[in-house]
Amino acid sequence: MQAHNVELVIFDCDGVLIDSEVLSMQAWQALLSSFDIALSKQYFIEHFLGKSMEHVQGKLKDDFALTLTTSMKNKFHGLLFDSFECHLQKTTGITSVLSALNSLGIPFCVATSSSPERTTKALTSTGLISYFEDRIFTRALVNKGKPAPDLFLYAANALNVAPTNCLVIEDSQPGIAAAKAADMRYFHYTGGAHLQNCIVTSDNTINSWDEFYSRIPDIFDMRKIK
Repeated sequence: MQAHNVELVIFDCDGVLIDSEVLSMQAWQALLSSFDIALSKQYFIEHFLGKSMEHVQGKLKDDFALTLTTSMKNKFHGLLFDSFECHLQKTTGITSVLSALNSLGIPFCVATSSSPERTTKALTSTGLISYFEDRIFTRALVNKGKPAPDLFLYAANALNVAPTNCLVIEDSQPGIAAAKAADMRYFHYTGGAHLQNCIVTSDNTINSWDEFYSRIPDIFDMRKIK
């Protein structure tokens, strides 16, 4: 990867900036257990991870004949937000990465399948909201969510950066597919708790934020950011 061409870093939120996906899975498990639905980790990763509420709603109807009502969705969000207040953490090392990008003047943003409310809650709870200000892009802004490229293209256009000069950081397969469809470079971040023990060695995978610096050394010359 020729890192000097990276003019914008686009972060996914859940599972990348914040270690939220296990909490999300647990909230779904708690809600669905009252309907005698046992949600496995494998099913969650395959069908919920990186997907919008609309997609999840469709999967539950198709696979379990369960129609999510507004009341049920509100209960899920209540469980999740309560969990955020008590247990949500930033991914280890992300603050250093964001600070380094800031110090080098490299623009970055967040583009997530989550709702504006959930995203704001998550970033506020973890103290990351100040890093992003008005550079938060959510599923609500586009007609088609990931794996469609629409959200990433929307973010790039809003910040006046060509897609080929963007670098996407994603933890989910739909997000990676969206980056490819948008003709953007990407890294598959596997450092979240939901991907624990998923150690992969490839040019496009980073297992921790410590690896991020060495993958694009032309940008992250450590002498520049000390």
